[in-house]
Formats: sequence, structure tokens, C-alpha cells
Amino acid sequence: METVILENDIKVFYVTAKSFPQGIGEAVNKLHSLFTFSKERRIFGLSRPENNDGIIYRAAAEEMHDGEAEKVQCKTLLIPKGKYIAVVVNDFRKDIMSIDKAFKQLLNQSNLDPEGYCVEQYASDTEAVTCMIRLNE
Repeated sequence: METVILENDIKVFYVTAKSFPQGIGEAVNKLHSLFTFSKERRIFGLSRPENNDGIIYRAAAEEMHDGEAEKVQCKTLLIPKGKYIAVVVNDFRKDIMSIDKAFKQLLNQSNLDPEGYCVEQYASDTEAVTCMIRLNE
């Protein structure tokens, strides 16, 4: 495990999966249909239990300019700056359950932000994902 510091809040727009985990692929595909690929744009998966509805998953992309979310008719949220505990999963497509295993390991840590998301940050140039959860500071 490692510590990742997000120096600034990250504004993202998102597509909510209809179910978890079955609806993740559809949400990711819908999100990617909304913009042209750019190595500069950060891509995320955000999940957490909400409103007694079980785990809600959001496929999210960093907003590159003001008003972009409205243009593609998506809601936004902020990934808050701060200190995150993290595990990097390489070649995640070879074993998609490795992401689940990483989050189970992270969720066993103390001092997690009770309002935080399980955040997947996808690398733009490799098949790696950084799995992270914000610490309660």
C-alpha cells in the first residue's frame, strides 16, 4: 500500500451504473461515448454504499473545461483533495477481480473517510488502475 495526495479537488462528470457490479461495463461504455479520448483527461470509477440502495457505481471523467458536463448532459461531483490510501493494480484486465481484492484490502484500514468513495483512477497509457480511499483527516 501507498499514500497518494490529491492536491486539488477534481471535478468530474459521470454516468451511474444501473446495477453493481453488473452495470459497470454499460456505464463505462456510455461515459466513453460522450467525449474524444485524451491522455490528459483522468478517468475514474467511483463507488460507495448510498441511501440503503447498496453500492452505487459511477463511471466518471475529469471535466476539462467549465460547462463540459452540461454539454454532455451529465451531473458532476468533486473528488475531494486530501490523503488517500492506495494500491496500484497492474494488468487489471487479466484479472478484473483484482480490483475487488484491492478494495477489500483498503477497506480493512483504519481512519477511512466515512463519506469517501472507493476511487479507481485509470492510467491513460497502461493497463493499470490505482485503487484508493480517502483518509479521515
